[in-house]
Amino acid sequence: MAGQGAQAAQRGGTGTAVPLDGWAVAVTREEGRWRAVTMDRTALGDLDSAITALRALRSTGAVLGLLDVDDEFFVIVRPVPGGVSLLLSDAVAALDYDVAADVLDLLRLDVPDEDDVDDDPWPEGDLSLLADLGVPADELAVLVDEIDLYPDEQLTAIARRCGFAEELAKIVETAPAS
Repeated sequence: MAGQGAQAAQRGGTGTAVPLDGWAVAVTREEGRWRAVTMDRTALGDLDSAITALRALRSTGAVLGLLDVDDEFFVIVRPVPGGVSLLLSDAVAALDYDVAADVLDLLRLDVPDEDDVDDDPWPEGDLSLLADLGVPADELAVLVDEIDLYPDEQLTAIARRCGFAEELAKIVETAPAS
């Protein structure tokens, strides 16, 4: 986990946040075909930006946002009628990253108390948000709990199970270095 000043270190001298490392990809499914596009990097630090960008895609099929934040944790965002389904791979990340704290806030959960946190991360959110795409909650829980994998590897495994691993790989491989 990044140090306490991870978010503060990302701020430039002008008071604006410098984009975090990682990648943000939007994935849509239309008529049985998956399509992946790069999301603006501001989505890595601002959950509202990610949600707004995903809602703008206006797909009749599934819409997902996959955020690999600073190679520390991931967030899956899925707009649903009347709201959004969210999965945060590591609730402890909310101590250091605003976007993780925003996820917990939308889930109406408190940021973990630093004194009560041990070294083991735990997920928060809807583990069943991909069940209709071929990844049941128990299988997603196993992938999220696989702490030997980096977040990008976890997301790639999830994409493989859903059927859009190739589309995701094309986007991530051609993304500019962060």
